[in-house]
This record gives sequence, C-alpha cells and structure tokens, in this order.
Amino acid sequence: MNNTTKVITATELKTNLGKYIDYVIDDHEVVITKNGKKVIRITPYITEIERYFTVKENALDYQYGGKKVSYEEFMEIYEKSELRMEYINGEIVLLASPSTYHQDISGNLYTHLRSYLKGKNCKVFYAPFDVHFYKKDLKTPDIMQPDLLIACDLENNVNEKDRYMGTPTLCVEILSKSTRSKDMVDKLNTYMLSGVREFWVVDPFKHSVMVYSFKDFEIDEYTTCKLGDTLTSYFFEGLEFLINEIFES
Repeated sequence: MNNTTKVITATELKTNLGKYIDYVIDDHEVVITKNGKKVIRITPYITEIERYFTVKENALDYQYGGKKVSYEEFMEIYEKSELRMEYINGEIVLLASPSTYHQDISGNLYTHLRSYLKGKNCKVFYAPFDVHFYKKDLKTPDIMQPDLLIACDLENNVNEKDRYMGTPTLCVEILSKSTRSKDMVDKLNTYMLSGVREFWVVDPFKHSVMVYSFKDFEIDEYTTCKLGDTLTSYFFEGLEFLINEIFES
C-alpha cells in the first residue's frame, strides 16, 4: 500500500466522487474535511484476513526489527488487532496459542488457587487478562498477560472500562520453548520491579516449578520444586499442594 493521503473538502468529494473513488482503489486514502475539521477517512477495503496479516506483519517488524514503540503506539496497534500481544521494555511481543498440555497445567493451577482463595479477599484470573506493570521509577508500563495471577487489590483498581489497573500479588508463567528466555528474565525483572510479591515459573518439560519471593523490589527467597515435592507459597499462608497435581493431564 502506497500510504498516500489526499485531504479534500466535502464539496470536492461531491463534485469529483468518481475520481476520488478511483484514487482510493489505487491504494491511497482520502480524508474529507468539513468546516476546516477532518471528519471522514476513506481507505481501500481489505478483508478481515488481510487486516489480520497486515497487523501481524507490522507487529513482527516491530518485534524482530528491534524497533521501540511508544506506549501510545502500542495501544493503537493493540486496539486494532485481534492478536495476543504484550508490551515489554518498549517492544511488541506476539503471544502464540497455548498447547493442550499448557492448558491442562493452567487449569490444574486455577482449580487449586480458586479453591484456596474461597472466602478470601483475593481473586485468581487466567490469560488472556491484560495487566499494566509499572516498574519502579519508570512512568511507562509494561503490559503483559500472566498465565495466571492473584489480585488482592481489586477495590479501587478497576477502571471505568472494567479493566484491572492494580498490581498482582502473585504471577504465574508456564514456559514454552519460544517464551522460555522472556519469561525467566524479562518477566521476572518486570514483576520484581513493579511490586509483585511472588512469581512462579512452571516448566512443563522438566516438571518443575521455580518459586520466587520478592521484597523491596529484589529477590528475597527462591526455591525449585520437582515431582514428589510440595509447593509452598512464601506469601500466602496455607497455600500448598503437590507438584505432581500441577502436571496431571
């Protein structure tokens, strides 16, 4: 697409409608003004599948081209896309569809966490669920979708669009081969510096869970639990279950 834009008045459009339709058909766009204000944009028609691949291609350019985008640019791309994506350290990261085993693990964890939280003032959520993570001393947030999270600050942290704007107490990431480095380095750093208290990294390949406790924006304690072990939360008193139960399919 040539991305050439012509700005015309409503009167010009009425007088030369056929001319400007042909102009748009040739992969340009027309912006119509009325009383000096831009009111309508006419662009070439593309199908939903064409739009999907256009947005995907643009997002991949940002991700793999090493280009940084602003928070505002990300939100504009995100609002127009049906793709799952995150915004980490100023870059767009596309999220692949989870495997069936990933979903088994997520479901098992959700069941345990929801059972534990029954009657408590915290709530468990699972992806896709956007969270804005404001890292210490930074104004621009990372926007991520933890596989699971526990939020204990829902009161006064849900905006007018019914979106959660608080900081989770616990975040859980289930590793995949494509996200392993990102989850274990970038996300750990974001969660730690944004005030998350606990982070679980679930490894489906090694059947293990790394449990991190954060305090004062640093790692306070950590442990690795394997098959046969019992996972015990650092922050949530009484939250524990066998590792084997997580990996049942």
